[in-house]
Amino acid sequence: METIVEDKYSIASRSNILQVEAFGPFNDRVTEQYIEDMYSACDQFSGQPWGLLIAFYGNSVFSPEAEEALIKVNKYRVKQGLVANASVLIDSSTADIQQLQLRRIYQACNITFYVFSDINSAKSWLEQYLQCV
Repeated sequence: METIVEDKYSIASRSNILQVEAFGPFNDRVTEQYIEDMYSACDQFSGQPWGLLIAFYGNSVFSPEAEEALIKVNKYRVKQGLVANASVLIDSSTADIQQLQLRRIYQACNITFYVFSDINSAKSWLEQYLQCV
């Protein structure tokens, strides 16, 4: 399964890892579409343990509404078997704020997560984590 919303995000399934690339801040319409696409993407795991690898490109600070929506979608992800998240912040001048927001989101859902600056390191950590589950 692969979903691409031109210039904004892509969602692709690779074995037991869902890979997402998100570019820059989302407006409300793109946020709603992303959440809808994410619900569909999560359904394929049928409750089996899986991980999320998400790369944020650029300055992706979330509005309070987007943060609430992401908590909701992450709670759904957990119900569908999500056990860990590896987030990667790339080319961001707001990385500190993004990391704080991600911490709030993932802690609200009791998801094990780490924030990286390199996709290969994030993927390696996530693959190792999933082997132990």
